Amino acid sequence: MRSSSSSALTLPGDPPGGRRAIMVWSVGVSVYFVAVIFRTSLGVAGLDAADRFHVGASALSTFSILQLLVYAGMQIPVGLMVDRLGTKKVLTLGVVLFTIGQLGFAFSPSYGTALASRALLGCGDAMTFISVLRLGTRWFPARRGPLVAQLAGLVGMAGNLVSTLVLARLLHGVGWTAAFAGSSLAGVVVLVLMLVFLKDHPEGHEPEPFPHQGAAYVRKQIAASWREPGTRLGLWVHFTTQFPAMVFLLLWGLPFLVEAQGLSRATAGELLTLVVLSNMFVGLVYGQIVARHHAARLPLALGTVLSTAVVWAAALAYPADHAPMWLLVVLCTVLGACGPASMIGFDFARPANPPERQGTASGITNMGGFVASMTTLFAIGVLLDATGDDYTVAFSAVFVLQALGLSQILRLRKQAARRERERLVASRVETVHVPA
Repeated sequence: MRSSSSSALTLPGDPPGGRRAIMVWSVGVSVYFVAVIFRTSLGVAGLDAADRFHVGASALSTFSILQLLVYAGMQIPVGLMVDRLGTKKVLTLGVVLFTIGQLGFAFSPSYGTALASRALLGCGDAMTFISVLRLGTRWFPARRGPLVAQLAGLVGMAGNLVSTLVLARLLHGVGWTAAFAGSSLAGVVVLVLMLVFLKDHPEGHEPEPFPHQGAAYVRKQIAASWREPGTRLGLWVHFTTQFPAMVFLLLWGLPFLVEAQGLSRATAGELLTLVVLSNMFVGLVYGQIVARHHAARLPLALGTVLSTAVVWAAALAYPADHAPMWLLVVLCTVLGACGPASMIGFDFARPANPPERQGTASGITNMGGFVASMTTLFAIGVLLDATGDDYTVAFSAVFVLQALGLSQILRLRKQAARRERERLVASRVETVHVPA
């Protein structure tokens, strides 16, 4: 017997899924895989970038901040583009932009041109994940949504793993230019695969024609998505859960482990790899739990936030100069749950919005974690420069943003649950009246 949560998510006209859906979705998610490799490539090259461009902590953090600023700022426009143009066109543009950005970063002769390249990379990267989420909703039944989304996140973390293990070795083996230029070829490969094999939707499941109403329609789409408390709750769940691991992997994890904890680069790289492996394992677990027990969404998200805060506090407040290895292992393992927990935000936004607003709602939700990450990256860089590289003070910025996000989650949770029940009742009534 199908669980009540699964049947509640089964809608009339659902796409069938199957092998064809898996093949098409795999091509789309491979684009996201490469985008994450490019996005996180700076995380293993932070110290090298500081030496190459002769910059300090604040200027170094500007690379990631600008990249995330562009990414976050593009989320709503990208959501609207996906709703309007479809997945294939948006992904094509995204691949071209992030590949040019990665190639430009390889040959940048100065800090300014390197910044411009990371901004271009962030613009292309911004077009990938929302498109992949939309592809999943177009090819798989709604009840598979949580698992498909978590699998997409897992593939993204596999891209992070490639950065940590492969790109880091290339960087120190063949040098800056060869490593970044060589990695950009992956963008060309996925572009060819996508142009040949990707399709927006299965036959017989074409979306309703998108009404061309200009700026007024755009405002209506954004306003309607924002009015849904599930969209806002999704944004704040994403905001509160994602950024601790993102900040750690994207830039500050390696310097923290090497400079503050006295580890070798090799050992620090192994701990960063542990974050990624933990993320992949937890993503599978969270996806299965949420798909089968929809009510588990909020407890999982809140549990992740609280456990992350506790372990971070223990690592930063440890009385000795360096935290013991077992505590750093626990920290990196817990940080691995942040990415899967952030995916739960989409599981609040998805049922709150009809199919024609999925891209817009996902874009709003996806802004949350990247705004938090951008803010924290900047705060840590400024605090490191101001305190003479006191990582305990600098990383305390994590707790401020967690407290802000947690307060908003608690404020919106009942309103979102009530509205979701209303939509569930309405969808069941609609199902009953759909002719056979």
